[in-house]
Amino acid sequence: MAGVLATIRRGGFRPMAAAFSHASLSSQRYFQRSRASVFMKASSAVSSETGIIPRIKTCDASSPSEGPVVVKGWVRTVRKQKTLAFVEVNDGSNLGGIQCVLPFDQIDVDTREEINRLTTGCSVEVTGPLVKSQGGKQAVELSATSLRMLGSCPGETYPLAKKRHSLEYLRTIAHLRPRTNTVAAVARVRSTLAGAIHSFFQSSGFLYVQTPLITASDCEGAGEMFRVTTLNLDKLADIKKAKDEENDKELEGADYSEDFFAKPAYLTVSGQLAAETHACALGDVYTFGPTFRAENSQTTRHLAEFNMLEPEMAFADLSSAMDNAESMLKYVINAVVEKCDEDLTFFNKFYDKKLKKRLTKVVNEPFARCTYRDAIAYLQEEIAKDPSKWQFPDVEFGTDLATEHERWLAEEKFNSCVFIYNYPKSIKAFYMRENDEDGGETVNAMDLLVPGVGELIGGSQREERLDVLEKKLEDLELDAEDYWWYLDLRRFGSVPHAGYGLGFERLVTYACGIENIREAIAFPRYPGNAEF
Repeated sequence: MAGVLATIRRGGFRPMAAAFSHASLSSQRYFQRSRASVFMKASSAVSSETGIIPRIKTCDASSPSEGPVVVKGWVRTVRKQKTLAFVEVNDGSNLGGIQCVLPFDQIDVDTREEINRLTTGCSVEVTGPLVKSQGGKQAVELSATSLRMLGSCPGETYPLAKKRHSLEYLRTIAHLRPRTNTVAAVARVRSTLAGAIHSFFQSSGFLYVQTPLITASDCEGAGEMFRVTTLNLDKLADIKKAKDEENDKELEGADYSEDFFAKPAYLTVSGQLAAETHACALGDVYTFGPTFRAENSQTTRHLAEFNMLEPEMAFADLSSAMDNAESMLKYVINAVVEKCDEDLTFFNKFYDKKLKKRLTKVVNEPFARCTYRDAIAYLQEEIAKDPSKWQFPDVEFGTDLATEHERWLAEEKFNSCVFIYNYPKSIKAFYMRENDEDGGETVNAMDLLVPGVGELIGGSQREERLDVLEKKLEDLELDAEDYWWYLDLRRFGSVPHAGYGLGFERLVTYACGIENIREAIAFPRYPGNAEF
């Protein structure tokens, strides 16, 4: 980790490029490789001293054991022959699980009877030593002496028969889909990414801040928010109307003084504004948690409930934010490459043949940087060659780039991850700092575009000038009273500060090479769906 931390300074990060240090993660990889063998050596002592047979995870079953061990999991397949049976058991810790071999002359009568009851999906406890495998698929197998069924699984009603199911079908049984190879592999990669995010920021001197999920502020100014209320919507006639006390007139809308919070409240679309309060007191902070957006979108890139990573850095500018975002992304992708090779190999085979190569490139090559004006010029030049190839051929200054534009820039023009920065003020949020050099026509904002996905990260230097921020709120018809506390940060000891947001589920889809973001989260929420 020393090699990584040496590149970091408070308030900004120098690009790490190809010199990105793998020292910490390499040591973690060594620990993982040696973990099983160390456990095996220790297990026999535990067993002999206490009489308790140790349980192991299938991911740790990499070498023969010195004594019996216990594996607990769910049956994937059962094959019975004349003299023995093969039972594949998976406990979710890895893709392959473990093969349990049960020779009929070495097992008790109860185990023989249990074998006849086994079906795909039932849960079992299997005991026996780990021995060198006779086949070529695994290094070891469990030479079972005992098997007990813990929970039956009727084959005639089990929705996950032993065949490939469409991802669309699996969403209808989201409570069971973690038992499939794809969704289980996504879950392991997702867990590794989340852990690496915390590791990166914690080791970089950032404080983790939990920001509120219920808010009265619209961070993006877009109005696409879920309302939070305890008013009885089943009895609309009983809800009091708002009133203009001065003119004694009834107004449109409810009287929110009767509501739980005595004012309109919403589920947050971002923790950024709240995170800024702590950055302007504690320096470097990050928030990482649920956010919500009531956008009526059925695309493969959007969810109504998702998680956002949002770091905020005091005494920092846009360049600092881009440096930090690049370092962070290299770090977390490297963690997945180091720790999840089996899962990445699976995704590379069945979902994206170029996945592993692309992820390795993210880690090893520096990201490009390009102004928005230059990006528009590149797109105009390319589109002019054959406008019919483009769904959105009309591109000019002020155009909000579509996914096809973003992907062409990342995949064709630069063939790498690329930061596009200095966007027009008209298409960005109110809190982004106006650029002085062009009279405020653009703001000091950036998006990180990555091959295969398009936009992955969006960030900016925040507007720290009170008068400019007040004017923006007025122009956008946002009530300054709702942002009084946010404006106070500019009244009392204002500092230049910057940050960015990363949609975590979009990162998961990128790291796994899967197309639909609904596979990147346990229970996807989108228009018309809030099951489970």
